[in-house]
Amino acid sequence: MRIRRISSALLVGGALLLSACAGAEASAPSTSTSIAIAGSSTTAAPTSTTTSTIAPVTTTTTTTPPSPYARPDWLGTRLLPLRPDEFGEAQPTPPELIDRAFETPDVRPPPDGSEFEWTIEPVPPEVLLRSTWTPECPVTVDELAYVTVSHWGFDQRFHTGELLVNAAVAENVVGVFRRLHESRFPIEEMRVIRLEEIDAHPTGDWNDTTSFVCRPAVGSGNWSQHAYGTAIDVNPFHNPYLKGDLVLPELASVYLDRTDQRPGMIAAGDEVVQAFAEIGWGWGGYWNSLKDWMHFSLSGG
Repeated sequence: MRIRRISSALLVGGALLLSACAGAEASAPSTSTSIAIAGSSTTAAPTSTTTSTIAPVTTTTTTTPPSPYARPDWLGTRLLPLRPDEFGEAQPTPPELIDRAFETPDVRPPPDGSEFEWTIEPVPPEVLLRSTWTPECPVTVDELAYVTVSHWGFDQRFHTGELLVNAAVAENVVGVFRRLHESRFPIEEMRVIRLEEIDAHPTGDWNDTTSFVCRPAVGSGNWSQHAYGTAIDVNPFHNPYLKGDLVLPELASVYLDRTDQRPGMIAAGDEVVQAFAEIGWGWGGYWNSLKDWMHFSLSGG
């Protein structure tokens, strides 16, 4: 705080006295004249004090509430113990994943509006490099197509997903996802799977909707229909694979009860099953020897 003091100087003036001589028979009265000097006084002027006060600065902090769709920080990081067959051991579903409804990580810019958007094109070189394709795969690059479709997310927003599919089925696949877009069936994530993900240590919490993955069928030495780009897995965590005591993803046990229908789950006769059935694809949820509720394929197997 700064304080300034302002005071007046003290000036003292004398009075000049003029006397007239008494020469007259009757003396004239004596006259006294005072000359005042401006600003002077025999009494000191009061001190004037001015105080400058600086107002305290108030800082307002805005706290953004956490998103109800936020993905747990640990997702994809907790390694599971392995079974003799090198799959992960099934574990109880963590509380955060029981009613799974996470925001979608955007791999491509989201659509501008709510209208369905799609593209079909040859596989771009940069997409091929981050895919599972190798020269040993049962299809050539020219037999695949790169497809993008808009879809509804669990976070109540539209997103753009990507798929590698067999070029012969690309238009039909777009038609299926147009139906799912119109019905607002929620899809958490739709992207191309990377080669390093195939042999990565299992964490049991993945949920990627995808098509082409150059790998054998589960528990088999034969190529999966995914290796031809003629199969699609939809929301694997909400629609797991079950054979005996093998559950994939390994943390999705809570979704084995198909009578407890929640958003993102697929059920017999629903819009997802019907959309794929109209293009001639079968559903793994109808199988008897095992259940693969995420799986749709051209061959039905």
